Amino acid sequence: MKPHDKGKLLVISGPSGAGKSTVIGKLMELRDDLCFSVSVTTRQPRPGEVDGRDYFFVTPQHFQELAEGGYLLEHAEYVGNRYGTPRGYVEQRQLEGKSVILDIEVQGAGQIVRNCPDAVTVFILPPTGAELERRLRHRNTDSEEKIRERLLQAKRECAEAGKYGYIVVNDDPEAAAREVNAILTAEKCRAADRINLVTEVLIS
Repeated sequence: MKPHDKGKLLVISGPSGAGKSTVIGKLMELRDDLCFSVSVTTRQPRPGEVDGRDYFFVTPQHFQELAEGGYLLEHAEYVGNRYGTPRGYVEQRQLEGKSVILDIEVQGAGQIVRNCPDAVTVFILPPTGAELERRLRHRNTDSEEKIRERLLQAKRECAEAGKYGYIVVNDDPEAAAREVNAILTAEKCRAADRINLVTEVLIS
């Protein structure tokens, strides 16, 4: 594989209700060089989950060793279990020419950027606060209290959007996916990633 064929690390964040999953799904339809990262976790497998496909299931001790050894690009704890992004898995997929998608919250994205300065970071923003609230209520899965908590959390997360390389407004998932696709294509054409092509032309 030529150096310019190496995949990118694409970090996508946004508040609950912004439509990240829908945009990512549409993006996957536009490209065949994308894959999701597989996380490491200390939680027990659920019925039907397969080690290495859904997650890498490890013991708390092993997870701690991975974290302390620098083998995780980011890690966090959620509801008593630990989750992390394995550096080796991501780098191997990139060497295979795959761009790796991380659908991750703001705190984890910050860790990723510190460990991988070349990561492409995109924040998916809802068109308005009113539309975000409408989407959350339309789910009919949360209590009024939970909806209010999500809206407060969304405001905190949106306040961090300026720390990302790109902001994409999801008013239309297909249009938003096309924007993210254009971003990824442009990033793969950066001169720093393709300077070797100049050398190939000059010496041929």
